[in-house]
Amino acid sequence: MRKFLFNFFERLEAGLYKFNGNGNGNGNGKHPVLELSKHELKLESTPIRTHIHTASSTKNPLDISINMARQHLLSKQNTSDGHWVGILEADTSVTSDYIMLMRFLGKVDSEKQRMAANLLREHQLPDGGWNIYYGGPAEVSASVKAYFALKLAGYSADEPFMQKARKCVLDMGGIMNANCFTKIYLAMFGQVDWQAVPAVPAEMILFPAGFYFSIYEMSYWSRCIVVPLSIAIAKKPHIQVGDDLLKELYLVPRDKVVYRIKRDQSGWTWHNFFIDADSIFRRYEQHPVKCIRRIALKKAEKWMLGHMDKSGGLGAIWPAIINSIFAMKCLGYPDDHPALVSQLREVENLVVYETDKLYLQPCVSPVWDTAWAIIALNEAGIQNAHPALQKAGHWLLSKEVKNFGDWALKCKVQEPSGWYFQYANEFYPDTDDSAAVLMALQRVSLPEAAHKEKTLLRAMKWIQAMQCDDGGWGAFDRNNNKTILNHIPFADFNALLDPSTSDVTARCLEFLGRIGFSKTYSNIRMAVEFLQKEQEKDGSWFGRWGANYIYGTWSVLAGLSAVGEDMNQPYIKNAVDWLKSVQNSDGGWGETIKSYENSSLKAIGKSTPSQTAWALLALFSAGDVTSDAVEKGINFLLNRQKEDGSWEEIEFTATGFPKVFYLKYHMYRNYFPLMALGRYRNLIQKS
Repeated sequence: MRKFLFNFFERLEAGLYKFNGNGNGNGNGKHPVLELSKHELKLESTPIRTHIHTASSTKNPLDISINMARQHLLSKQNTSDGHWVGILEADTSVTSDYIMLMRFLGKVDSEKQRMAANLLREHQLPDGGWNIYYGGPAEVSASVKAYFALKLAGYSADEPFMQKARKCVLDMGGIMNANCFTKIYLAMFGQVDWQAVPAVPAEMILFPAGFYFSIYEMSYWSRCIVVPLSIAIAKKPHIQVGDDLLKELYLVPRDKVVYRIKRDQSGWTWHNFFIDADSIFRRYEQHPVKCIRRIALKKAEKWMLGHMDKSGGLGAIWPAIINSIFAMKCLGYPDDHPALVSQLREVENLVVYETDKLYLQPCVSPVWDTAWAIIALNEAGIQNAHPALQKAGHWLLSKEVKNFGDWALKCKVQEPSGWYFQYANEFYPDTDDSAAVLMALQRVSLPEAAHKEKTLLRAMKWIQAMQCDDGGWGAFDRNNNKTILNHIPFADFNALLDPSTSDVTARCLEFLGRIGFSKTYSNIRMAVEFLQKEQEKDGSWFGRWGANYIYGTWSVLAGLSAVGEDMNQPYIKNAVDWLKSVQNSDGGWGETIKSYENSSLKAIGKSTPSQTAWALLALFSAGDVTSDAVEKGINFLLNRQKEDGSWEEIEFTATGFPKVFYLKYHMYRNYFPLMALGRYRNLIQKS
């Protein structure tokens, strides 16, 4: 079967597209052979025909709005290489970490520390705490970090705002209620005892790939966070800042704290199993087998350094980057070591300066932003051969992954492909970005048509091979779904795994549908069945990477429509009815991050431009273009547009880890509304 599959793809790439095959996914890593003729493989979209008007030549509010939004988005393009990138904003925890990092390194830039502290003070809530998304309540870990960072920056506990912060933390259960990673950082500064930290043994790097508890059974981000952190924990650094700096955040005196993790009272459970394992590893940590520990640390160090190659820092994400710096300093790396210097440079690349403040992004999003900017502009009438789109298309082509990464352990293809999220992250392309990039490239006419065609074919193979056995797609890995691992004590950040999700599955379907795949193919049927199983009772779908049910429902309806699903089926109509039922009185849609904590709050929130655009795009996918709901939604976007063509959105509408970490893409508020308005105009002109 595998040999036949490879032969198929070789002939496919050579231009011999018509083959027969009725393979079925069978859970052994092999994927179905598909029948697709050359005329069915749509590698480039038909140019969109629209009546392009400027604001001076028409009084049509829709055309005026689209023209203004197009010009605004075009003005944000990087003129040197053609990409787009907006700020990716997170909560204050990352900025607090930055202050801690400077103190850890013993190199405090007093001006940067002051500006970071200004940011923390500005974001303090009236009750004294700090939240993890705009409009949210105080969260204990973010509040503990901010309080500690402000103390490191020189603020006294007697300051009125610090007294309010202390009371808020104590009301939330005190310092011992902070999450695992916060406790680890505080332990390195002597503020909590190492007994408070669950075991993260360096020896786990020795488990071979395929072993049930291997690091490769964790999500990519968990791997990159945990491996360097295990080195730091093994070395147990103690940065001298005064061990009683946070004594006022304990509910009971520090020497009276009980460090035992609470067990389930229902007998044997996986939770209790991992508590027992954690207890064993903690004892082992006190007296590790020296030769094994030495081998483990060496392998962890080699893994860490190797995975920094061709990346914007380890994993190109903040927690992994800062942990790698901690690890290298614990291993005795000098300040001028090239690896350490490179990671510190990546830290500074994440800093955003605003007048008298600064904050840090958790990572950057140029590939994602560029893909959606192209799609939005093309929907809004910018032709496939426009220089701005061509330049962006060239840039995206240059970012294709050319090397095998961790994903290749479970995904067997002859050639690597895919796209990552950041400027560089060669080991970790993801299916969501890749599908968006491919849909963008399909909309760009490039002189190197043969090169683009080969790229799309190579990437098509990769995306299909990444499909999981349950029919869905995860983001970075295949079959990364061993749910019992979520019971590991250090996994309290609620995202140890990367299983199939509705939104990513739908994005992959949307791309495959756009190039000619339909439900006549077994892998597409599997994906559609997965999405049907994932649908909520009210008709909506959960959004793993965007907030929340509005995002998930848009993604799914777009994917189903692309592969030719009958959009008049009852389960589709249920989704449409649900979307219309949650429309706000102002015509827009909105959903607070609180829906991740309480599903009864789904689609409840202040209307936002990005979420309104998602709802409209969902309705369009279901064939609804002329309803009152659509008209009200379009009017909401038209009426909320600013004079410069942009929209305002202060809410967080994206997700890092549900219930733990949320994001605000500063460009969402502009390219998604433009995409919705452009598609609406295209659809009404066809009708």
